[in-house]
Amino acid sequence: MTARTIARLYDSYEIAAGRVHELERTGIPYDDISVMANNTGGRILTQTASGNEAVPGAEIGAGVGALAGGGAGVLTGLGLLAIPGVGPVVAAGWLAALLAGAASGAAAGGLLGGLVGAGIGKEHAEIYTEGVRRGGVLISVRADEAHIAKIEAILDHEAVDPKARRQEYAEAGWSAYDPNGALLTEADIVRERRAAGR
Repeated sequence: MTARTIARLYDSYEIAAGRVHELERTGIPYDDISVMANNTGGRILTQTASGNEAVPGAEIGAGVGALAGGGAGVLTGLGLLAIPGVGPVVAAGWLAALLAGAASGAAAGGLLGGLVGAGIGKEHAEIYTEGVRRGGVLISVRADEAHIAKIEAILDHEAVDPKARRQEYAEAGWSAYDPNGALLTEADIVRERRAAGR
């Protein structure tokens, strides 16, 4: 069977966490789910845990941990990771492992390169990467054809429309994701979200 990658962006960690829990309840294996959440300003609390649950085989430096108060599942493996051009994120799953493994060819392209390498079209991958940079949460799932419709039905609920978001960014002067662009502060993210009515 050929696996496909399905990715969706969310403006809220709480909404994204609900989607992850729903995926887990329907039997999607933890190993096939990945989460990347912007953590500028330490908005998502983690606690230090032993081992390297978030990114097997990778050194994250800032420590790994479980989401405070989280239960079993992929979200208990959230660890801290710095992504060039995006900033600090909490991340778990296969995509986080790919990005943390500096020897990986896809990791050299950062989050954008990892998404494109996983089969996400560049146009959507740019919006997802820029969305995480601007405070969003990305869920990506590897799935075989038999499970795609079920996964998309779960992930589409309250997900960001990438075409509409691209238009919003373009109207504010954005043209493409810049891996060398300035990182946003928490105040920048809050100000932009208020201006956009989010």
